Amino acid sequence: MAGKHTGGAPEFDLSDVVDLGRYPIDLPQSPAFERLLADLRRDLAEDGCAILPGFANAQGVAALVKEAEQLSCFAHLSTSRTNAYFSKDDPSLPFEHPVRQFYDRSNGFIPADRFGPNSPLRRLYEAAEFMPFIRAALEEPEHRFFRYDDPLADVIINMVEEGEGFPWHFDTNTYTVTLAIQNPEEGGIFEYAPNLRSARDENFGGVARVLAGQNPQVRSIDLQPGDLQIFRSRHSLHRVTAMRGARRRYVGIFSFVETKGMCGGVERTRQLYGRVLPRHHQRAGLRGDGLKD
Repeated sequence: MAGKHTGGAPEFDLSDVVDLGRYPIDLPQSPAFERLLADLRRDLAEDGCAILPGFANAQGVAALVKEAEQLSCFAHLSTSRTNAYFSKDDPSLPFEHPVRQFYDRSNGFIPADRFGPNSPLRRLYEAAEFMPFIRAALEEPEHRFFRYDDPLADVIINMVEEGEGFPWHFDTNTYTVTLAIQNPEEGGIFEYAPNLRSARDENFGGVARVLAGQNPQVRSIDLQPGDLQIFRSRHSLHRVTAMRGARRRYVGIFSFVETKGMCGGVERTRQLYGRVLPRHHQRAGLRGDGLKD
């Protein structure tokens, strides 16, 4: 049966989480799959972002909410002031430079090492059909598309409570795939400036305009539980607006990169997860480009 996976963990049926009738990622040779890819590739080419509404079915969303609630006690909650690059201040630069612009950040991340072999989130991330589907949508060759090799950050849940948010930033990983699990009562809107920088150009001037609220190209998306988002997160500046209300916002994050063995930087990892592992020190600086983190 399509979608079945066996191994050390109990059998996993992809249809327990994914609406395969609407998104037949288990049938890569089908016309419906090709039509889906064509739509996603168009959206990604236009602005570096594609949305699959209701990718996770109701049963899958319920399982993911339950998992998030059970593991919420393991979230690393932090409040800090950070710039768009999660780097330290550089006094040698002009005061108005984006590297020197710091904003309040407060939220939590449930780290990857808390999701065991029975985790629906991890099992979706590691499903045989999932990565090839994402790679095909992004039109990347196999030798340039890998799961993020970070023991704390390959698959995580972002947990945000009332008053918290995530300021403008770039991601270390080239691509980020997110799955909306639970929304707050108000706020939590995803905003982004598409394709703002490239591997050869930091475009600090463009970043400065976004930070100053002077870029009319900024877009907003109000994701609903079950929606999957494919996003070129290393090149597009993005943020999540502050939450209001008692209900938490949960978003699952699956990370993919273009360089095998790529791992999060030491400074960023410490800020987001409150700890670093030997691998973060060993692989510091392993990047496919020379951009700031």
